[in-house]
Amino acid sequence: MTSTLIQDRKIPPTMAPYAFMAEEDRCAPRHKVAIPAKMRFSGSNSFDTEVANISLAGFACDALLQAHPGTRCWLTLPGLAPLEAEVIHRSNVGLGCALRHMLNPAVLDRYISSYPPRDMVRA
Repeated sequence: MTSTLIQDRKIPPTMAPYAFMAEEDRCAPRHKVAIPAKMRFSGSNSFDTEVANISLAGFACDALLQAHPGTRCWLTLPGLAPLEAEVIHRSNVGLGCALRHMLNPAVLDRYISSYPPRDMVRA
């Protein structure tokens, strides 16, 4: 089996369909949120972050650390065990990551209703 080239990087055959869907197809709708979380890259300590949007397949957070696409990471949301993910893209505002295993829809609904985006929070 050969690797697939997606956005100038090689994806192993077992990850190609999921990586393609998560990045290109946007297989699940994204929901704006403001979830306080912890993130850890492979081989490093955890740090505080805020998840700005989340879907069944992935999330975007405000981590400004240098993490290259393909870097393995773990996201810990309030009340859940760490979720394994992979950095898909980075920018000057944060990271976009694909979850290794999709979230349960009921879990996603709980976070959407419990952590509205900052622009919707009333003072």
